[in-house]
Amino acid sequence: MNIIVIGGGAAGMMAAAQAAMCGASVTLIEKNEKTGKKIYITGKGRCNVTNDCSEAELLENVVRNPRFLYSAVNSFNSEDLKNYIEANGVPLKVERGNRVFPVSDKSSDIIKALNRGMENAGVKVLLNTEVKRLIIDNCSACGVLTSRGEMRADAVILTTGGCSYPQTGSDGKGFELARQAGHTVTKLTPALVPINTSDSFLPELQGLSLKNVRLCAQKGKKLLFSQQGEMLFTHFGISGPLVLTMSSTVPCELISELDVYIDLKPALSMEQLDSRIIKDMLSCGNKRFKNSLTGLAPSALQGVLVSLSGIDPNKRADQLSREERTRLASLFKHFTLNVSSFRGFNEAIITRGGVELKEINSSTMESKITKGLYFAGEMLDTDAFTGGFNLQIAFSTGYLAGVSAAQSIGGYNG
Repeated sequence: MNIIVIGGGAAGMMAAAQAAMCGASVTLIEKNEKTGKKIYITGKGRCNVTNDCSEAELLENVVRNPRFLYSAVNSFNSEDLKNYIEANGVPLKVERGNRVFPVSDKSSDIIKALNRGMENAGVKVLLNTEVKRLIIDNCSACGVLTSRGEMRADAVILTTGGCSYPQTGSDGKGFELARQAGHTVTKLTPALVPINTSDSFLPELQGLSLKNVRLCAQKGKKLLFSQQGEMLFTHFGISGPLVLTMSSTVPCELISELDVYIDLKPALSMEQLDSRIIKDMLSCGNKRFKNSLTGLAPSALQGVLVSLSGIDPNKRADQLSREERTRLASLFKHFTLNVSSFRGFNEAIITRGGVELKEINSSTMESKITKGLYFAGEMLDTDAFTGGFNLQIAFSTGYLAGVSAAQSIGGYNG
């Protein structure tokens, strides 16, 4: 009763441990020199391991194909994951937005807990080993050909990740194995990723962080994205929570065609903002307009706003005309960005796209095309917003795949 798990990330380590706990003899194959390399860099090295929310709330934060995840999330939810991590020696804490981190703030501790879970379950781990192809007989997965030779198994679980952060080993090559087994792989694009812009004022705003602003994207009259929060300007364009969320919401191929803008004063209507501008300009007395925006915008942004407004920078602030105030207010409410493209997979937190879900049994994670082949984690064509949701998806689908594979070949429900 042998099971091979390909890929030593979050989904793979969970699948391997659970399959072994159900009585299977499990070998996890990892091409890197250690497991969990992508986990190590998540949450800026702190590892936002999950979100302390209900199953329904988690699914509400899944951008694509949430219904597919119903069985997986209900089989192994965030509470189950927290208990598993803490049972393996790593205490957790809940922070803003219900984000769960290790108390130590070290992602390496999460990796240690997952490795400990595999070790306790009796999983054999092969490092520095590459899987070259699947061995499939009569439409059934029965092993793999590796850089160490051929290995036979009763079931194979494929958890090699997507294409994001390829330097961690998540380079998309696992999708070649999926195709070899007859599976369709949908279009793969970066998601939860910064965005390039071509604005001339970018050098002046580099490093500027904006809070409580609204980022919007629309095509024609259709509003595709509108959310309030934080973002920042970089040397190439824009990043931060709002931008990452938008990148997972709007179609990648349409990004250069969208009208993307920032509402710098989302709490104020145009009328309220005009009143605020009048008040600020009058309080400036005989100051020049270029020196009058200190109460309305961060210092790095003031010069850009003055330039874009078309108002004479040397005009007395208290002498702005109604038309000039309207132009200034409109600029605050609709600060336009010339977006050009998403950044690449090297900077993407996750991959949009993956193995076609119609070809996978959502109740077991088993392939409908190749018997004995299971999928979990980022290989699946489903993804979520930031906040620990994507890792929970990996753990939940890994759990279900591991248990299902073991049960299918005569294991018990441990």
